[in-house]
Amino acid sequence: MHYPSKTLSITLAISTSIVAQQAIAEFNDDSHLTLEARNFYINRDFRDNPNTARHKAEEWGQGFMLRYSSGFTEGTVGFGVDALGLLGVKLDAGRGTTGAGALPVQSNGEVPDSFGFIGPTAKVKMAKSLLTVGTHAPTLPIAFRNDTRLLPQTFEGAQIVSSDIDKLTLTGGQFRATRLRNSTNYEDMTMFADGSRGGVATDRFNYAGATYALLPNLTTTYFFAQLQDNYSQHYGNLIHTQPLAEGLNLRSEVRYFQSENEGRTNVDNRNLGTMFTLSYKGHALGASYQNQSGDTGMPFIGGGTDPWAFNTVTYHHFLRAREDSWQLRYDYDLATVGLPGLTFMTRYVSGDNFEIAGTNAKEWERNVDIAYVVQGGPLKNVNLRLRNVAYRGNRTTDIDENRIIVGYTFKFW
Repeated sequence: MHYPSKTLSITLAISTSIVAQQAIAEFNDDSHLTLEARNFYINRDFRDNPNTARHKAEEWGQGFMLRYSSGFTEGTVGFGVDALGLLGVKLDAGRGTTGAGALPVQSNGEVPDSFGFIGPTAKVKMAKSLLTVGTHAPTLPIAFRNDTRLLPQTFEGAQIVSSDIDKLTLTGGQFRATRLRNSTNYEDMTMFADGSRGGVATDRFNYAGATYALLPNLTTTYFFAQLQDNYSQHYGNLIHTQPLAEGLNLRSEVRYFQSENEGRTNVDNRNLGTMFTLSYKGHALGASYQNQSGDTGMPFIGGGTDPWAFNTVTYHHFLRAREDSWQLRYDYDLATVGLPGLTFMTRYVSGDNFEIAGTNAKEWERNVDIAYVVQGGPLKNVNLRLRNVAYRGNRTTDIDENRIIVGYTFKFW
């Protein structure tokens, strides 16, 4: 009399096992595992600066970034997991030459031989909506992670992105902490804004936004962000691309930030920027202008996070209170002359109409990048970048900087 119930139990167990195996198969079959190796050297020269006793900042390290991304289990709601493993190894840095932001510096001024971090992320997918909880490396206009040194900056929190509505992408989330690019630990977030006061460390950064394709060649984006007890910020932009002739295209973009005080701060900033880029057969020539008003510079999350402003470049952000700035930029892809993989970029940014210690000031920066990706042979896909920076300010400092970056990404599956 017990056979039917036993048979039913065995059948259910087998069915459950088959479903679980299928779910695991989807989970594994769509997974990816990559290892990025990055060798990073930076030399920052202060020798012509009479206001500091330091002659230079120099750091050299080897970074490894292991990234795992699973597929999703089958069903209306799919579950998955991502993971990020980071390891930085000191190759050269001594007391007195640290401070370039690539390697951590201990309280005694020494640099550890290595430092690392592991960050898991749980994810849930339903239709075209994705919820992620854990480690994030955001590239949002109101929170853009910094990845210009040995290892990338990360944030801890939750985010949901939905593309269920045609031509519309909705994004929302909250970050609770940040890990800086040369750190192993999460910490509360802080604010940077030139001329501001009253800022405090916080564990709440809230944001929501939408991107909509008005036309095939015209998109618009809006975001609202709040760094609790520090500032609130509205962001909007328009991007338009227009073919002018065969191979000739014009890209136009407008960005606007409006930032206001939260808590006891005095944040007050409006930032309006425009950029126009004309491209033709491997050449691209761009020009931008950025105007600021208000009592402070544009606020953003401190510790190296990149503000999404047109004239934020390699060394400086050009976001001092009331500062106006302009930029000229030229890019060239030498594949058009038979040198595939070789690219060149140079830009010049100049800022003025601001004060330092009550005195009118101005500043400029020049960047030159030469990059090459090996096209064949045993070193295929190895990438090399040489970066030169010159910054001058009549009331700030004079800096010359060189960076050498060699990278390669190995795909396990």
